[in-house]
Amino acid sequence: MPERTPQDRACLRELAQERRLPAHQPMDQVTLEWIASSRPVNFDAAPSLPRPGLMLVPERSWFAAPRLADSNHGIRHNARVSLLASLLAEEQGLDSDDIAAVCMAGAVHDCRRLDDREDPGHGQRAALWFRHHSATVTGILRQEVPTGSLHRAAEAIAVHDVPYDRFTARQQRAYREAPHLVDVLKAADCLDRYRLPLQRWWPDMTRLRIPVPDWLPPAAFALVVHSEQAALDGATHRQALDTARHFLTPGQ
Repeated sequence: MPERTPQDRACLRELAQERRLPAHQPMDQVTLEWIASSRPVNFDAAPSLPRPGLMLVPERSWFAAPRLADSNHGIRHNARVSLLASLLAEEQGLDSDDIAAVCMAGAVHDCRRLDDREDPGHGQRAALWFRHHSATVTGILRQEVPTGSLHRAAEAIAVHDVPYDRFTARQQRAYREAPHLVDVLKAADCLDRYRLPLQRWWPDMTRLRIPVPDWLPPAAFALVVHSEQAALDGATHRQALDTARHFLTPGQ
């Protein structure tokens, strides 16, 4: 039997249903069309963001596995999480330093993944990378952030991939140092799960420890659909993300 060409290769939706997702999972048109057509019925048909929020688009060089930069845990996912985290942090009343810090945490939280499937420990690897490169990340955001906020951001990155009920004693202590940043980053990461090819993997709000405003899940869904479609249409990562954000913040 001849090997499939890239054009014939099974879509992520099909691969997920067959339990054979590969280590590298770039978005495809068939999967994105399924996502768009599966919009939850209770979602606002015209979602919007009340404010643009902070968004940091990570550099390709930050990724441990370069091809994952274009994949399901890559540049666009990390950038969307940074935006969602900044919006949630504002909703939680965090100060401007912690808002900037959790925005940076979102932008780098998956940058040291080696696999789009299970990759235990990638949060710890990303936290270590962030501790060594926080000046670079802060410079790109163009915002001075105090050392204390950067430390809390690193602690949040380190545990973002660990369920609350599996925290070690050390992670529990770290959580007590930065509960708001951990809760915000976990919630933002959860809200970007609309990109995944099975509905049972989509956001489960019962797992979160902070309230999510009603306007945010529909907006998070739209961010995925519009940014991924723009990327499939040939836009750069930044262009795709800006297109989606501008769609959701008309006139701002």
